[in-house]
Amino acid sequence: MSEDGPKLYANKPKKAQLKEFQDQHKGKDCSSPSSPTMAAAQASSAPPPQPPKESFARRYKFLWPLLLTVNLGVGAYLFMRTKRKDVEENVIATVSTTAQTTTTEKPLPSPTITEPVKLLEPIPEDHQHQLFKWMLEEKRKVKPKDPEEKKHLDEEKAILKQFLRAKSLPTI
Repeated sequence: MSEDGPKLYANKPKKAQLKEFQDQHKGKDCSSPSSPTMAAAQASSAPPPQPPKESFARRYKFLWPLLLTVNLGVGAYLFMRTKRKDVEENVIATVSTTAQTTTTEKPLPSPTITEPVKLLEPIPEDHQHQLFKWMLEEKRKVKPKDPEEKKHLDEEKAILKQFLRAKSLPTI
């Protein structure tokens, strides 16, 4: 090594480069050149080692936070845009259905009945009770989107609870 002590490198050279550099210094120290042309030939043939190139990621490390921020911004914009479209589609759908109901309020001609209507057997009370319980469970699972819908769901659940508490169930 040198008399100054260990050297601290900004960019650490590879082992092969260090060995080559040490071999060149040992060769110079041990053998003193006999002529000045020989010393010039040795000096010109052994240039000092080049520091290794930094990687792309380290060279442009200031761009990574900027790139991350831009990506998050674009993602948030796209997410909100699709959400807004969904809300607009729902509004358009409700407006179109109300417009259709108002335009089709004319009495429709009565359909011709070709088959007699068959009466179905009444549903047993225990089966009705199970159906009402199931309907109440499903109503509890629904997440209302606005206070008006919540009020409507609460009313429906109250009716179902009244049916379940009653001693006799209405016939369906």
